[in-house]
Amino acid sequence: MNNKIKPALIGGVILGLLSAIPFVNFVNLCCCAWAILGGLLASYLYIKNSSTPASAGDGAVIGAIAGAIGAVIYLVIGIPLALLSGAAMREMMIKLMANVDPRQADMFRQQMEAQGESVSGVIVQSFIAALLLIVFAVVGGLIGIPLFEKRKAGPMAPPPPPGPGGAPFAA
Repeated sequence: MNNKIKPALIGGVILGLLSAIPFVNFVNLCCCAWAILGGLLASYLYIKNSSTPASAGDGAVIGAIAGAIGAVIYLVIGIPLALLSGAAMREMMIKLMANVDPRQADMFRQQMEAQGESVSGVIVQSFIAALLLIVFAVVGGLIGIPLFEKRKAGPMAPPPPPGPGGAPFAA
């Protein structure tokens, strides 16, 4: 298990930091891309340092560990950053919408002002995002195994000799 911790730690730190940094975290809007990348990186590093071929189960475990590490980092760093940068992000979204449709931007601004900014809302959204990071990091770990593992598994054991009456012998 120790040979899985280091790759998962590296992948998890990268996915957690990139998911928490404002504006950089917009890449996660594309199917949690940072989480998938963290799982892919973790599985790549595991395969590179493993003496035996990796299985899909190894990829899932490495992705889950990387996702959990990334989720903790995201929660510790992301919640305070979301609270600090929430107004700036909201204004940026309103300006972008104003370029496309000024009426929609005005409606969006009114809705955001009515909703207000609550700490509990940011915390709940962050925990949902952290759960998604774990799930998509597992997906990344699973995708990484067939992408990066080019070694063949060892030969399969021969079948057991037939027992009396031609039935396989059970030990």
